[in-house]
Amino acid sequence: MADIMSKEQRSKTMSKIKAKSKLEDIFASALWRRGLRFRRNVRSLKGTPDIAIKKYRLVIFVDSCFWHVCPEHFKLPKTNQEFWDKKFKRNMERDREIDYYYKCKGWHVKHVWEHEIRSDLEKAVDDTVGFISRAKEE
Repeated sequence: MADIMSKEQRSKTMSKIKAKSKLEDIFASALWRRGLRFRRNVRSLKGTPDIAIKKYRLVIFVDSCFWHVCPEHFKLPKTNQEFWDKKFKRNMERDREIDYYYKCKGWHVKHVWEHEIRSDLEKAVDDTVGFISRAKEE
């Protein structure tokens, strides 16, 4: 399917998209209140992790149930299925490539699903604090 915008219009529209989502803000704020210090959306790291602590070689990705194909909540759009199949397949491949990249370099990788944060923020934060504590010990 052809894009309905010109290349210039699409570029302008895409440039307005923020690097941080409100969900990431909520999650990162909760971690910060727990005393954890980290960097957000570190563009110098592969995949631009949502949260990174280089000192402990760990990255955390906050994954949207829609864009990252959550096994519990994902629903494939009913229209333009060929486009969406290709898009979601590539998103999943990219996630695996990035995980593999960091694991090969000895980094710790954690993915937090959108629904985990929305349903029980405290549990998601507790799990992440535990993950970071274990990474510090190694």
